[in-house]
Amino acid sequence: MQEEIKIMNVRFNNVSMDETVDFVLKNNLQGYICTPNPEMLLECEKNPEFLNVLNNSQLNIADGIGILWAATQIARKSSKLKALTELPFIALAPKRFKNVLKQRVTGTDLVQEICKKAAQTHLKIFFLGAAPGIAENAAEKLEHKYPGLNICGTYAGSPAQKDFETIKELIDKQQPDILFVAYGAPKQEIWIQQNLHKFPSIKKAIGIGGAFDFIAGKRKRAPKFMQKLGLEWLFRLAQEPSRIKRIFDATIKFPFKLIKTLK
Repeated sequence: MQEEIKIMNVRFNNVSMDETVDFVLKNNLQGYICTPNPEMLLECEKNPEFLNVLNNSQLNIADGIGILWAATQIARKSSKLKALTELPFIALAPKRFKNVLKQRVTGTDLVQEICKKAAQTHLKIFFLGAAPGIAENAAEKLEHKYPGLNICGTYAGSPAQKDFETIKELIDKQQPDILFVAYGAPKQEIWIQQNLHKFPSIKKAIGIGGAFDFIAGKRKRAPKFMQKLGLEWLFRLAQEPSRIKRIFDATIKFPFKLIKTLK
């Protein structure tokens, strides 16, 4: 659909939020969309199944300023030293990394933008995943925020096979057009790839991680200025110190792995 770039063997499409939402709402070919972040790229190094799933999506959208930084270094054929000296600018001047990939698109923002536009159509949406009650709460908030939005069903469940028949019954009954899955990566993407063809009504499925938690208010998002500076990870670390390994992987391990691939 648009020009692409590969980062650590994962394909990314150069699309904005608006272009992604239009694709979800207007493209009727069944498929799935992924929002890879630095942690997911590290997971792909040891999980070839996950790498294959990501590279067979209809769209891969950058979730994380680190992905935009990496795309810039690869496109410019930066040296190791040049890439290293550009690292501080992720926080100091994040706009300089929006020339190769247009925009960072998070799962939370994507869910809300799709729901906002879907409220103006007759499309039906199903929320799958998160802890019991969270998806339902998120649906209520979004339906209140966007009158006309049709979230036709919610269910927590799990990606385990024991839950599949219940999930299938609910989805078959409601016949949604769009499915959001919040089981966390890589489980949600693998589940979608393995099962999407069993739900003919669904045109687009998207793994969205912890988006329902943020929309429902279970977790608080970083202030807008921190999001724009690519410092959302710092806010989450302050809230959830147990995420320190994941944040270390995204902010330290990933960029240095990427730098090693440069000349």
